[in-house]
Amino acid sequence: EMQLVESGGGLVQPGGSLRLSCAASGFTFDKLHNIGWFRQAPGKEREGVSCISMYDLSTYYESSVKGRFTVSTDNTKKTVYLQMNSLKPEDTAVYYCATDSEMSCSDIDEPGWWDYWGQGTQVTVSS
Repeated sequence: EMQLVESGGGLVQPGGSLRLSCAASGFTFDKLHNIGWFRQAPGKEREGVSCISMYDLSTYYESSVKGRFTVSTDNTKKTVYLQMNSLKPEDTAVYYCATDSEMSCSDIDEPGWWDYWGQGTQVTVSS
């Protein structure tokens, strides 16, 4: 069974940091091309945040998180991390990772096109 599992969310004060993890299992190499990070705040649409290519480790960041968030993977390429620094209240959302063999990181602005999703992890930035 192909599965993505996020972890690492929590409550943090503004200016603080969190590291999210996305563990992939059950995927063959041809099914795990790019891992995207998305978030959905209450009352808002899901939006793409960041993405990493498993082919060349190139990365993508949405403008509001550029310079604050860093996406990376480990040597096995089965876990992807999202290091989030200088967190702001507007970063509060449920964060999801997703993958799709047909999607590239340039498709991160189309969350509805991605097939495989984790269950999400809540990030709350509040004093």
